[in-house]
Amino acid sequence: MPKKVAVALSGGLDSAVTAKLLLEKGYDVIGITARMTCSHDSDTVIENAKKVADTLGIEHYTLDAKDEFNKKVIEYFENSYKNGETPNPCIMCNKFIKWGVLFDYATEKLNADFIATGHYAQIIKDDKFYKLYPASDVKKDQLYFLFLLNQEKLSKTLFPLSGLKKSEVRELANKYNLPPKSAKESQDICFIKAPMTTKKYLNNIFKTQPGNFVEKNTGRILGRHDGFWQYTIGQRKGIGIAAPKALYVTGLNPETNTVFVGYKNDLYAKELNLDNIFWSYPFEFESFQALIKIRYNMNAVEANIIKTDTGVKIIFKEPVSAVTKGQACVIYDIKDGHLLGGGFI
Repeated sequence: MPKKVAVALSGGLDSAVTAKLLLEKGYDVIGITARMTCSHDSDTVIENAKKVADTLGIEHYTLDAKDEFNKKVIEYFENSYKNGETPNPCIMCNKFIKWGVLFDYATEKLNADFIATGHYAQIIKDDKFYKLYPASDVKKDQLYFLFLLNQEKLSKTLFPLSGLKKSEVRELANKYNLPPKSAKESQDICFIKAPMTTKKYLNNIFKTQPGNFVEKNTGRILGRHDGFWQYTIGQRKGIGIAAPKALYVTGLNPETNTVFVGYKNDLYAKELNLDNIFWSYPFEFESFQALIKIRYNMNAVEANIIKTDTGVKIIFKEPVSAVTKGQACVIYDIKDGHLLGGGFI
């Protein structure tokens, strides 16, 4: 009897091809889509996912995840900015929605043996543990967003796109005439749709609150702004202050509504401490060399990881720019790039 796989269908190209590839391999495939918000956009996602399921001839289920999404993703997103942090909503969505309520519904209610998504990542099991490795398409690799997945979730997850380039996935969509074959890439936060921007969204919540731009090294007030939440560490554009050299945002103080600014050299840090580390699988260490990302769209850098009483100290081989509170710091094996774990700065 074939294994049953619930594919998280978004109505997009990647998940559609994922479902088709699993059908080709002989799995018993069903589609499942979580309703995230009460909006026209959510209606469209579900309609598009249903079209994919109909085209493939598979059953399609819809799960109401609005309350969980609002609590675990949207409120987290808003509260992070309120606290002067830069959030990672995709990481939270993966943990609490895709591998949370959707995973539970698929495995417990629909009796699925696995769930599958269109993520670009690879799971390999060695003698003891399931480990996450980079996908073939380095530009699309999504390990950074998956660092909170535990062994149970990894043991019941399939990533059929792991060995494919994005261009090959598009070719397969055309070959099988799947509904989203000409779909464009979606890079935006899913609950903030154009023409709405993150800045406009936050301004609608927090309203205008005048505060000061303060030079980090001298304490001088250089100008005024309309709210600290409009800025993030490392930001250069949009500050609007004339200075001999380019100014960058170097810090935020939510309590005083202060945005600290400085120069490029002020952004660099040699080390950071991470508490509440989540390890992808258990291993013993006192210190080791690893690769680190402190944000998704950066090249991994070398660092020494040292065990502390509360987590780890990370000492970078070369200083890194714009260490940002709230962002994920993800740790990779220096030899083969597989995921070791991570935490929030």
